[in-house]
Amino acid sequence: MKELSELKLQILDLLKEDARRTPQLISTLLGIEEAEVKQAIQELEDDNVIVKYATVVNWSKVDDETVTALIEVQITPERGRGFEGIAERIYLYPQVKSVYLMSGAYDLLVEVEGHNLKEVASFVSERLSPIESVLSTKTHFILKKYKQDGIIFEDHEDDRRLIISP
Repeated sequence: MKELSELKLQILDLLKEDARRTPQLISTLLGIEEAEVKQAIQELEDDNVIVKYATVVNWSKVDDETVTALIEVQITPERGRGFEGIAERIYLYPQVKSVYLMSGAYDLLVEVEGHNLKEVASFVSERLSPIESVLSTKTHFILKKYKQDGIIFEDHEDDRRLIISP
C-alpha cells in the first residue's frame, strides 16, 4: 500500500463528499490548476484507489421492494489462505453487496440484497450455510435506513414551538 500525497487525499475527500464535483470546481476549491486535478484523479483511478462513482439512493422514497440483510458468519479459516478464499467464494455471488472481515464474535459480515425475505433466506440456507468452512450464520434484516454513507434520510420539520423556561 503506497502513501498518497496531501493533494490526492484532499481530492478524495471532496469527491467522497460529492462525486459530481468537476475537476474545474475541485481546482477552484483547492487553488490549483485544473490539469493537476485531472492528472491526480486519473492516477487515483489507474491505481484502483477510486474504483467507482456511486449515487446514494433513499429507496424508501421509491416503490422498491428490495430486502437487505446483514449476515454474521462464523467460519473456520483455511490453512495457508486464512479467510481470503472463503470471503472470495462468498463475494462472487451476485446477491452479495459487501463482505467485511470483522473482529469480535463472528468473522465475516455479509450484506445481501434480494427481492423478498424468502429469496434472502433461500440464499443463506442453500448457498451460504452449506459452504464447508461456515460454522454458523445469523441473519439481520434491515427494516429501515436512517443514515447511509453520511446522508440522513429522514425529513425533519423545524420545531416551531416557543421555548418556555421557568
